[in-house]
Amino acid sequence: MKSVPKLIRRFLIILLLGTILLFALNILVLFILASRQTPGASPWTTALETGAALQKTGKGREYILPEEVSAELAREHAWGILIDNTTHQVVWHTNDLPAEIPLSYSLAEIASLTRGYLMDYPTFTGGAADGLVVLGYPKDRYWKHMYPNWDYHFIENLPRYMLNTLLVNAIFIFLIYFTANMKLLRSVKPIVEGIQALPAKEPVYVKERGLLSELAASINQTADLLRSQNYQLKKKETARANWIAGISHDIRTPLSMAMGYAGQLSCNPRLTEDEHKQAAVIVRQCERIRSLIGDLNLASKLEYDMQPLHRTKENAVAIVRQTAVDYINMDIDGKYPIEWQTDPKLTACLIDADRDLLKRAVSNLIQNCINHNADGCTISLSVQADGGRCIIRVEDDGLGISQEQLEKLNGTPHYMMCDSNIRQRHGLGLLIVRQIAASHGGSIRIYQNTNGGFGADILLPLSN
Repeated sequence: MKSVPKLIRRFLIILLLGTILLFALNILVLFILASRQTPGASPWTTALETGAALQKTGKGREYILPEEVSAELAREHAWGILIDNTTHQVVWHTNDLPAEIPLSYSLAEIASLTRGYLMDYPTFTGGAADGLVVLGYPKDRYWKHMYPNWDYHFIENLPRYMLNTLLVNAIFIFLIYFTANMKLLRSVKPIVEGIQALPAKEPVYVKERGLLSELAASINQTADLLRSQNYQLKKKETARANWIAGISHDIRTPLSMAMGYAGQLSCNPRLTEDEHKQAAVIVRQCERIRSLIGDLNLASKLEYDMQPLHRTKENAVAIVRQTAVDYINMDIDGKYPIEWQTDPKLTACLIDADRDLLKRAVSNLIQNCINHNADGCTISLSVQADGGRCIIRVEDDGLGISQEQLEKLNGTPHYMMCDSNIRQRHGLGLLIVRQIAASHGGSIRIYQNTNGGFGADILLPLSN
């Protein structure tokens, strides 16, 4: 169940990254908006520049404002006044001064307009040579906080307060998210368990409830279908195994009778030479049928693990040498000489194996060379120990094997027949070799050797 925690971590990482990204985006937007509100030409700066630019004329009590400053105030739709330091009277104002603006002020009124509003106009002040310059802006232009008052300890601890606030917010968001998704996670867990149990062929039933009830129903339907298919497959395989075993048993008696009568005919002195040869052919073909039936029965047993393995510590060199001697003794005509190419220094190659099955595998490879080279060939046998493996090699210098058939043999794990265009047929005997090697924890490698002939390696693990 590693997938569910991984899914939870993925959700949490996405949530965390999304929150951080959203927070950073908000800070960026706030910074952009704030920067637009506090440029170099802020209303406070404009008031200071107006006070500095305001000049008294030589006539005494009259003041003039440079045209560029006047144009700036006009663009901002702002009006301005100058309150005299001594009389507290307005001694200068712009031409667009609203009528409701008074021309005389008390100290309390000056203090109020300095930090706030004058007749609902947001006001900003700046010092001049003889008084105080007051600029008024449209009523809907600025909002001013008139009573800014911050505790010193609050300002000092503000970073900690902000960090704690962010932490509390993160915990709160996590709880909301976890609570909202817990129901989904509870629905995901049994579905993941059901999917993991399907390839293990375990009984699967997922409760069809929650947000993913339709998916749970599909998994249950799939599990039922797989159970049905496995049951039908087992029935077919059992029937096939029983049929092979029954045929093998039933054919033995008539085959033995045919072989017996054919053997008697081949030795009958009253028959002609051609009839003796025909009887001998019948005997050989009957023996071949018996061998094929034995191979088919053994292949079926190995496929369904019905063949008991009696594995003991064996010397592969001795087994292969004994098999070679048996075939040498049967080769009366000398059409299939066997060459022993094992390194003389290698006297033992110990493996854990069933001696009879291993001999059968080597015999099948030798017989395969004989069956597909009717005109004779030289067969070479060798045993090697390489990298913790015992390699039993059987090769011939005969007709060989086509590339197409070689690919089929190495890529098809079951009995196969060749196309009609191919002269040789390799199949059941090699299947048995492959099954015997697999039952011993090994494998088989089929190839075309350097002489153009057939080659096969049985690779088995060395004994500990």
